[in-house]
Amino acid sequence: MNQTSPAPVAQVPRKTPPAAAGGGTPRPAGGQRIAELLQRQGVLAVLLTVVIVASFIYPTFATLDNARGVSVQASFLAVVALGMTMVIITGGIDLSVGSVFALGGVLAAWASQWGFLAALFVPLVVCGAIGLLNGFLVARAGMAPFIVTLATLLGARGLLLAFTDEGATTYLVPKGSAFAELGQGSVWGFGYPILIALVLFGTGGLVLQRTSFGQTLFAVGGSSDAATLMGLPVARTKILVYTLSGLLAGLAGALSAARLSSGVTIVGVGMELDAISAVVIGGTLLIGGAGSISGTLWGVLLLAVIQNLINQIGSLNSSYQSVVSGGFLIVVVVAQRYLSRSRRTT
Repeated sequence: MNQTSPAPVAQVPRKTPPAAAGGGTPRPAGGQRIAELLQRQGVLAVLLTVVIVASFIYPTFATLDNARGVSVQASFLAVVALGMTMVIITGGIDLSVGSVFALGGVLAAWASQWGFLAALFVPLVVCGAIGLLNGFLVARAGMAPFIVTLATLLGARGLLLAFTDEGATTYLVPKGSAFAELGQGSVWGFGYPILIALVLFGTGGLVLQRTSFGQTLFAVGGSSDAATLMGLPVARTKILVYTLSGLLAGLAGALSAARLSSGVTIVGVGMELDAISAVVIGGTLLIGGAGSISGTLWGVLLLAVIQNLINQIGSLNSSYQSVVSGGFLIVVVVAQRYLSRSRRTT
C-alpha cells in the first residue's frame, strides 16, 4: 500500500517583541521617562529659574548674606517637612506639627535653665510622645489621620497655652549658654540649624532609598492591604513615622527657641500647611506611595525664596506668600494628576 505523507502545515511567523528580541526588560517610553523626571525634579528647575531671574532683578538677592538668611529661616521648616514627607509617603497626614513645633520651643526654653541636654531632652520626649500617640491611634485604633492629628493640634496648642499662662509667661534662654550657641552659632558663616537640617536630610534620603524601612514606607503608601499580605509591619511602620514626625517637629521648635533666645508662643501657626505645601510641591503624592527627600528640600527652599522676594519688593506684605504658595500648590497638584495619567497611558 502506498502511504501518502501529510501535507506540510504552513508556519505563521511570530513577531518577537522588541524587548524580548533584545533579551532585556521593557524600557519605559520617552514620554513616561519625561513625566517621571518632571514629577521628581520639576520643582528644582522652577527654583533655579526663580533664583536666576531674581538675581538679575534684585542685586541684593544674589548676595552671600541673603543666602545665609534665607537658609537659616528655611532650616526650621525643612526639619518639620522631613518628617511630614515620610508620613505622607505612607498615605497619612500630620496636622499637629505646627502646634508641636511651638510647644517644643517653649519646653526647650523652659528647660534650658538646667543645661544643654535638658533643653533638648524635654521637648524631644514630650513631642515624640505626641507623635507616638498619633501613630498608635492611626495604626492600632484605625482612626483617620486627619481627625487624629487635628485633635492633637488642638491639644498641643492648649497644653502650650496652659504652660505659659495663656501666653503671659515667656521663658528665656540664658545668654551665652551652649543651647543658645546651637541656634546662633555658625561654621563659615552658615548657622548650625542649616548644618543640622542638611545632615538630617542626607540621613533621611539614605534611609528612604537604601534601607528596607524606606522601601516599606513606599509599599505601605501604595497599598496597606497589599503590604499586609506581603508580611510587612504596616502598623509598626505607621507608628514609627508619626513618632518621627513629632520628634522632628520638637527638634525644630527647640532650634527655633535657641535661635530666638526664647520660647515664643505664637510661632508655628499654619506651619503644618507650609510643611504640606513644601512636600507636595516637591513631588510627593498626597495619596502616598511616591515621593523623595530631595524634592521636599527644593520645595522648602522655593517657599523660602518666594518669601524673601516678597521682602525684596517691599511694597507687598507677607500675606502674599500664602497667595503665591497656594497658587504653586494648585499648579503642582494639577501637574501631578496629568503626569500620573501620562505615565499610565504610555
